[in-house]
Amino acid sequence: MKPLSHFLMLDLTHMLAGPYGTMLLTDMGMRTIKVEPPGRGEGTRKLLSASAEYARDGMGAYFMTLNRSKQSVCIDLKQTEGRDLFHELVRHADVVFDNFSPGVTERLGIDHESLARVNPRIVTCAVTGFGQTGPNPNRPAFDMVAQGMGGGMSITGMPGGEPTRAGIPIGDLGGGMFGALGTLAALHEREKTGRGRHVDISMLDCQISLLNYMATMHFLSGKSPGPEGNGHFVHVPYNTFRTKTRHIIIAVIFDSFWPKLLEVLGNPALDRAEFLEQPGRLAERAFIEAEVEKVLVTRDAEYWLEALSGRRIPCAPVNDFEHALSDPQVLARNMVVDVPMPGGRPVAMPGNPVKLGAGSDEGFGAPPQRGEHSEEVFTTLLGMGRDRLASLRERGVVE
Repeated sequence: MKPLSHFLMLDLTHMLAGPYGTMLLTDMGMRTIKVEPPGRGEGTRKLLSASAEYARDGMGAYFMTLNRSKQSVCIDLKQTEGRDLFHELVRHADVVFDNFSPGVTERLGIDHESLARVNPRIVTCAVTGFGQTGPNPNRPAFDMVAQGMGGGMSITGMPGGEPTRAGIPIGDLGGGMFGALGTLAALHEREKTGRGRHVDISMLDCQISLLNYMATMHFLSGKSPGPEGNGHFVHVPYNTFRTKTRHIIIAVIFDSFWPKLLEVLGNPALDRAEFLEQPGRLAERAFIEAEVEKVLVTRDAEYWLEALSGRRIPCAPVNDFEHALSDPQVLARNMVVDVPMPGGRPVAMPGNPVKLGAGSDEGFGAPPQRGEHSEEVFTTLLGMGRDRLASLRERGVVE
């Protein structure tokens, strides 16, 4: 049994930030009922769904990954009967998670204050671009907006180059991760207080948090750092380097690594007394990195990685997706998993990074078809009779 299997979550999310947060909680066992609008379902159901390369069973890679193991019901929340039906579900739920724009849940009557009157133990989580307080929470935001405003883009890229967003959509994913974390904190608190609370997650807040010690350095010095490329502003050599085949990383964090690196490289130009300590290496960073690469390009990546690892010098290949997703360490930790699909052929996806020891369940369920579980949820969870269900269907309240 998974650790969160005793919780029920109503998932109102769409796009990436919210669905990623609910996916993490679902992966750890939370029963998740995805509440979608009738007729079209969640907006990202159609994204890539017609692609010959990136779709299976009418679902694109985007939707099938973020919604694995979830159930789906369709309710028209714009109708009074739909909102009433949602409130019935809330009575049985522990969590309601959304990433609507600020004000949407209040207009629909499904904000925390409204839901707490139905179920005082309910925990609600909203992931938005800028949070629900402050002078300007209502402006629209997507991943790149959060990355740009959060400062991370200003330090990403090559020195003197254009600001560059992270290849991974960390603005969206950061919001989802912190949303899952905040939800778990609120559930833990509820065990003591007996009452739920609202978790307000701003994607911009998350990006500011991820600046971490670099923000503190700015406050101490008054300086705004620029992009360092793949290098480091303190450690040398700490960078990506070309080899005869592909790039590798060498990270000399401590002075003790430097003599070991000299043994591997055998380049007399680097054997200077002033390079034995970090300040001397930092003063000649460009020279050192050029001399390191001059040697590395003479042999293939695998040779150097074996030689460096043998002396316990921090190193790694710069993997493309094919290499990363076939790495023996990744595979051994069940980070590539086969997720079943409605048509019967499974799809490989990234696994759950939260490992809970031997014997833990790391299985996954199929992503749902639109409204696939409506009848099951309404009749078993709510005890709804067939006549009422048929009537709601006829009036378009449910699908």
